[in-house]
Amino acid sequence: MLRFLALGLAGLIVSVMVRSAGPPPPLPTGPELAASLRELRPVEGSGVMRLRNPDGRWTAQVPVKVTLLEQKDSRQVFYEAFGPDGIVSETLTVIHAAGRPTVYVLATGGHEPRRLTGAPAAVTFAGSEFWLSDLGLEFLDWPDQKIVKRETRKGRDCLVLASSNPNPDAGGHARVLSWVDVEHRAIVRAEAVDAAGHLQKEFSIGSFSRVKGPDGESHWQLKSMDIRNEQTDARTRLEFDLKLPADPVTPPPAEP
Repeated sequence: MLRFLALGLAGLIVSVMVRSAGPPPPLPTGPELAASLRELRPVEGSGVMRLRNPDGRWTAQVPVKVTLLEQKDSRQVFYEAFGPDGIVSETLTVIHAAGRPTVYVLATGGHEPRRLTGAPAAVTFAGSEFWLSDLGLEFLDWPDQKIVKRETRKGRDCLVLASSNPNPDAGGHARVLSWVDVEHRAIVRAEAVDAAGHLQKEFSIGSFSRVKGPDGESHWQLKSMDIRNEQTDARTRLEFDLKLPADPVTPPPAEP
């Protein structure tokens, strides 16, 4: 689901610059919107994943680090998860290259790295509810991308993008609905369903904080995000360690 996210995120892991007032951009088609979301870059930096078991108990936090490497013909995103001893316990490299399937290289506990693409990448990262393919925003590569409606989420005007998988595997995502902020072109919520139409996962943005970027401009930056497994009620919360400004600011409104 979210290569959310992010992914990156769950793409979902994005930095949004505060823009000056001006005419709104023309609305895109479904394929155009999916293409623009594929270009989103994740937030680089450190944070923690907090895991909640199906019985409602929160486990120890898992420190994580995200870094980005831009190359001429590709982009690589590196995820590192750390154990209680501060040593890296699991690494994931997501490789995006124009016109090619996304590649996931997963290394766990000293084992030989595994190189995965497509449906086999629907495996968990560091015991969380994030699949590798969620973090890689795999669903945006599916051929069927349609805008099905327009509605408000988290106080923002959103287009709802329906991404359909033509060949879903058993247990995999068959369709993903993404609520995309019209102005900033960022995913604020997503839902994934299986081939039987059952809800599998819900992804939602938590809170934002305003930070000053290297260019001196003010940016709204994602502070936290949640992903919930509808079938088990397990949840993962990803919280970023941001350098906050000295003066308090008012973040974008949160969804009731």
